Amino acid sequence: MFTNKRCSFKMTPTDGDVTELPLVTLFGVWEDSWRKMGLLSILRKLKSAPDQEVRILLLGLDNGGKTTLLKQLASEDISHITPTQGFNIKSVQSQGFKLNVWDIGGQRKIRPYWRNYFENTDMLIYVIDSADRKRFEETGQELAELLEEEKLSGVSVLIFANKQDLLTAAPASEIAEGLNLHTIRDRMWQIQSCSALTGEGVEDGMNWVCKNVTAKKKKQ
Repeated sequence: MFTNKRCSFKMTPTDGDVTELPLVTLFGVWEDSWRKMGLLSILRKLKSAPDQEVRILLLGLDNGGKTTLLKQLASEDISHITPTQGFNIKSVQSQGFKLNVWDIGGQRKIRPYWRNYFENTDMLIYVIDSADRKRFEETGQELAELLEEEKLSGVSVLIFANKQDLLTAAPASEIAEGLNLHTIRDRMWQIQSCSALTGEGVEDGMNWVCKNVTAKKKKQ
């Protein structure tokens, strides 16, 4: 049985001052929606670790397609997407499992707040707009800084090379080379071509997430 909760949040910076960002909604998802994308089956694959919570952090620059990706995972309507000014969370409970996916806004003014959500992260998903070549350097720098964060030390990372439905999109192999992903030695990583708009490649990436998290839980 799934739970469906709705609430509001504010974000608090690390320097002690309280900064209120626009309220966002915590979405629950009904079981029939999750069946469509196969994520319910992914949750069931985690049977070896009952009653465990999986915390996934979804990051990337603004306009990379993070919110579209999150809605695609939940089989929700993606025809009207607005920039995330705060953050979105999708939380699902079923058969003793809880999968929390945190989608945090990627605007420059919001990025300093990312570090408030690093604690207890099981998986980092980083989304890149493969068609926005002018921002490859910027997105590469942000990713590099994330990988240096102490609270994300050893956390596996899935990089979605998004917007592959566009003719101007760079292939995942080119992005991997440009970001020097081959130099990452301290964690498991994977780059996956995808289109959050069409859904192509999304489930393949999430299957990798499932296998990685399951293996990690078994070692604990």
